[in-house]
Amino acid sequence: MNKRKIINDPVYGFTTIPDEFIFDLIQHPWFQRLRRIRQLGLTDYVYPGATHSRFQHALGALHLMTLAIESLRAKGVEISDSEAQGAEIAILLHDIGHSPFSHALEKKFIPWSHEKVSLAFMNKLNTEFDGKLLEAIKIFSNKHPKKFLHQLVSGQLDVDRMDYLNRDSFYSGVAEGVIGYERIIKMLHVYDHRLVVEEKGIYSIEKFLISRRIMYWQVYLHKTVLSAEKMLIHWFDELCTSDHLAQIFPKLKDLQSISGNEVEQRLINFAEIDDTDIFFALKQCKQSQNSKIRILSEGLLNRNLFKCQLSLKPFDNQYINKLKKGLHHPNLIFKGKETNEGYNVDIDEIMILSKENKITPLSKYSTLNNISALESKYYLVYL
Repeated sequence: MNKRKIINDPVYGFTTIPDEFIFDLIQHPWFQRLRRIRQLGLTDYVYPGATHSRFQHALGALHLMTLAIESLRAKGVEISDSEAQGAEIAILLHDIGHSPFSHALEKKFIPWSHEKVSLAFMNKLNTEFDGKLLEAIKIFSNKHPKKFLHQLVSGQLDVDRMDYLNRDSFYSGVAEGVIGYERIIKMLHVYDHRLVVEEKGIYSIEKFLISRRIMYWQVYLHKTVLSAEKMLIHWFDELCTSDHLAQIFPKLKDLQSISGNEVEQRLINFAEIDDTDIFFALKQCKQSQNSKIRILSEGLLNRNLFKCQLSLKPFDNQYINKLKKGLHHPNLIFKGKETNEGYNVDIDEIMILSKENKITPLSKYSTLNNISALESKYYLVYL
């Protein structure tokens, strides 16, 4: 059987699976599950085209990793075949631990970050495939001596971010998210085992940071998307305390019944849950005796979404109490804060390599104003 398949990616054109073992990992049921996990949760309620999956994103990130390795090797950076395969596997599986609807239900099924769940899956797959994922696990866990390999998987300028910005922009139709990924990859280099960017690529990096900021407020944290996701979260929390959980969502009830130290069984049960289970449970809840569950499920299924107000300052209690008096369901009001982390100067700064072979942190090189400014907005979601 030919396992060196060619994939027609709508973002990058024709791409190729690097080797037969990676094909076997792609064929594994745990990876195939990502076809049924939406990349952007409920963002299609605002941008109808944004229904792409984590499966597509993982394959796209894999393609960019192969391009990055090829570019670095052409500049004389030593990357062995086993290290290249390890980096490719690490990026392929980096999102395998995502919950249904991605970040919206993070930690709701298993109280771990999706990165920790992904690592647990990798460890289990490593046992299943006789230790063939050891290099990938070292890279993913940042325990490999060549730190730049981990930075390509998870850093402030990783191929994960490069793919999701381009892909999310493509499917949402928000052109501001498009980045020059090819030029960025060509500008990458390695200095003292760490990833750096040649100084002639500075404007592409600045465009990357600007695009990411715009995508957060225009797509990922759009107020209507926030409304839908907060409705989903509160519906889920309410359902988890319902007496009818076992009847409506038996897979979730079974997962909850497993003790915390039975990691393998938790993973197996978790891998059986995807977006389709959430939609089925929402449909089951339309006739619920619990008014909160019923209203939230009907609203999500029919896109009758709650109103959402955003503010740069916290909403004061006097305003919230006054608002509640005019609501039909004053117990269905959710408040909180969302933050766009932006560029972090304290963790793994992007380093710029000059023609004189000197490296300078991006924050000291760039002329962008407030490059590392944290941006927070407070939300109030109500019916």
